[in-house]
Formats: sequence, structure tokens, C-alpha cells
Amino acid sequence: MSEQTTFTEADRNDGVEPDMVTASNAPASTAPKGDVVPMNMIQALNSAIDTKMSEDPNVLSFGEDAGYFGGVFRVTDQLQQKHGLTRSFDAPISECGIVAAAIGMGAYGLRPVVEIQFADYIYPAYDQIVSEAAKLRYRSGGQFTSPITVRSPYGGGIFGGQTHSQSPESLFTHIAGLKVVVPSNPYDAKGLLTACIEDDDPTIFFEPKRLYNGPFDGWHEKPVSPWKAQDLAQVPTGKYVEPIGKARIIKEGADVTILAWGTMVWVSLAGAEHAGVDAEVIDLRTLVPLDIGAIEASVKKTGRCVIVHEAPKTSGYGAELSALVQERCFYHLEAPIARVTGWDTPYPHAFEWEYFPGPQRVADALKATMSGGR
Repeated sequence: MSEQTTFTEADRNDGVEPDMVTASNAPASTAPKGDVVPMNMIQALNSAIDTKMSEDPNVLSFGEDAGYFGGVFRVTDQLQQKHGLTRSFDAPISECGIVAAAIGMGAYGLRPVVEIQFADYIYPAYDQIVSEAAKLRYRSGGQFTSPITVRSPYGGGIFGGQTHSQSPESLFTHIAGLKVVVPSNPYDAKGLLTACIEDDDPTIFFEPKRLYNGPFDGWHEKPVSPWKAQDLAQVPTGKYVEPIGKARIIKEGADVTILAWGTMVWVSLAGAEHAGVDAEVIDLRTLVPLDIGAIEASVKKTGRCVIVHEAPKTSGYGAELSALVQERCFYHLEAPIARVTGWDTPYPHAFEWEYFPGPQRVADALKATMSGGR
């Protein structure tokens, strides 16, 4: 990884791995430039790519229908018209080929931003990501890097069924050499995507598609609310960077810590309100590197922890978080760590809301945790 590629004597003593961030080595944001305007997540992501393509001629964007058409969700809309056919173009229906081409481009000094149309389609590219992109810096002794960004919409809540709703983030957090980023709002989406494009190592950038057009709190019977009313939808038109490896405390609280990312940040806020619990909600934003310092400080303050994610429970990233919290905060815990997740089944179409970890399930877990885990 670009920040640190080997263990040092200090690592052996402090127990902090190179892919973890503590208060002592936390990165900082850069000052925003330009006017501030309301944006939804699609517009913010488009602005990030457009800004970097305008700034750096080595940045390019491609994927299935991601050129002329602008992507199935329009994240790359108008980029081809503005930057030309050689820098924003359509790719064949071959996820493996898309990523393989990007790796070659990156080795020669370009910074490709590729779109995998849905995270459910990323599996054919898995070998290239894991065996080539993640290993290139190591296997070349630092002579080559893979500065590629792999964007992909992920998650449920849109009745996409089993092949358009998956959350495969844990398959990538397990791979040394990759960085995994998941924004939950337009402001972070632009700043984090900019950071990913500028990073010299491969990043997997999952975009919660249920949040593209507005924050979703999981109460699916209610009308959809737009982003424009949210503070985190006020996005600078110019360049700024939100650091990889830095969590955001969305809401401070004293009773229990909730760890979440993507759509589950908003569901967690709704669940805490529904339960009447003073929860501290942490948006991890980056799964690798992980802001372990923010997590540890919060759990030691509240004494309780609930982890919320869309992916199935077994071997989900919540299991890693649970182990880390237990290892670092054991003597501060007043109740067992709880996980609220998707079920260990394919993502159903007809029973979307029975599968989706909604605010009621979060509220139930919070109440149980407050009563000692019973």
C-alpha cells in the first residue's frame, strides 16, 4: 500500500497494522474549491471524475455503456462529449477485460476509472483485481503500481433481485493491496472518489445505488426524500479531497456505538431514533484502510457496539469489525457486540424488505444491547 508497504518495529509494538488508521496517523481533508451547490450522489460522482479529467490528461473513464450513454445510472454522463472518445468510451461486455485493460493502462502511467455496471457483475473481474492489480506493486518490487479505480453500484433496496442487489465488499477487504471505499452521501462521494483517482494503488469504490437520488432511511412505505435538504449534499463545484482511511461521526451519542457504511448509515440513524437510544453513529466511509482509532475511542466511551451492513452475516465485514472491537475494547464492553445484517440467502426479489436490514431490526438490536444483549 502506498502509505506503508512493510511492518516496522513500531507496528510490532503498537498492534496497529499498515491498513489501519489511528489518531496519530489520520489523514486530513483538503480545502474545497469553487462554489457550493446542492448535488445528488450521481451528480457529485460525475463532478469528481470530470474535475480530475480536466485537471489530469492521464485520467480516463470507460465501462459498459459508460461512454456515449453515460452509464446505466448516468454517473459518466457528458464526459465523452466533453473529453473526447479516447478518454471516455464504451467497453465490450467483459468485466475481466475491462479491469485487465485498466491494469495495463495503469502500469504505463494512466489513471483509469472503470465502471462495473453492477457489483453483482464484478466476479468475472475478480481474478484480475486480486491476482494482478492488488499484487503489482509487491511483485515488481515497487517498480510498477496499479493506480486504477474500480467503481461499481452495489446494495439493495431497488427490487433488483439476486443479480442486482449484492454487497460483495468483504471479498475485497480480505485482499492485501486493495483499498475499499463506500460513501454514504454526495459530499463524501466526490471527495473520496477524487482521493481514489489520485491514489497510486488500486481502489474498489462501491456506490450505494439506493442513495443515488436521496437518503434512504429504510422506511420504504414513506415518500422518497431528496438530497437537496441535507447538509452533506452541499458540494463544492471544484476539486477537494476527503481522505481515504478517515471515518465520519454522523451523530454523536453516549449509549451505544453503531458502525455502518453506505445506505446502512441512514438506516442506522432511523433505527436509533425509532428505538429512542442515544447512539453514536459512525460512517466508516473506508473499510480498508480502517479508522480503528475512531472506532476504539467511541466504543470505549459508550461501552456498547452494534454493527450494521447489507451483506450476509456469515463472513461479512461485520465479523472483522466485531473481532477488532472485542480485541481492543473488551474491558469496556457492557454487552455483547451485535450485528444486524442481510440473511445468508440469495437476495430475494419478492421478499426484499424481509431481507433488507431495516430500521426496525436495528432498533430491536439496540434495545437488546441496552439491556445487556438479552
